[in-house]
Amino acid sequence: MQSAHIGQQVFSETEIAQGVQLVAARLNQVYSEAVVITVVPGGILFTADLVRKLTFDIIMDYISCPHTPGDRHNQSTIVFHQHIPLAGKHVIIIDDAIESGGTMKRLVEHIGHHYAVASLAVATLLVKPGRVSIPVTEYYAYEMPDDDLLVGYGLPWKDKLRHVPFVSKLVR
Repeated sequence: MQSAHIGQQVFSETEIAQGVQLVAARLNQVYSEAVVITVVPGGILFTADLVRKLTFDIIMDYISCPHTPGDRHNQSTIVFHQHIPLAGKHVIIIDDAIESGGTMKRLVEHIGHHYAVASLAVATLLVKPGRVSIPVTEYYAYEMPDDDLLVGYGLPWKDKLRHVPFVSKLVR
């Protein structure tokens, strides 16, 4: 994979697979059934890999809230065309990463406020330091030591490079 924006590799395909397995194992210990809501487009790859490792019954839906990576003050419109009833269900919001946490916090508040869910959690491959507090359980594989911008495995740069099968530091 060649791009002037792909820098030092942070997670190989093998490390991503191990992270997916770790998050799946944690979720498998807690749930017997859940609704998983993918944050699109970033969470698509992680969701696809993760749900194939889950051993409990799931129903799938998706939500969107366009943002710039690292934006703590994302005010874009949340788009959720609820296809599945959420009332009384355990809900897991899945995304590739929690960077600043601002967007995920808004999504959690939206679902928690508008739907009478039994429980709400978040599952991601990685989280970054200094993120805002999100008032639900977070299941993740890796905590980053710094706030470098990353690309690949769902993480974009100018809406490109999501398809890169590994995660690397962004070169601007």
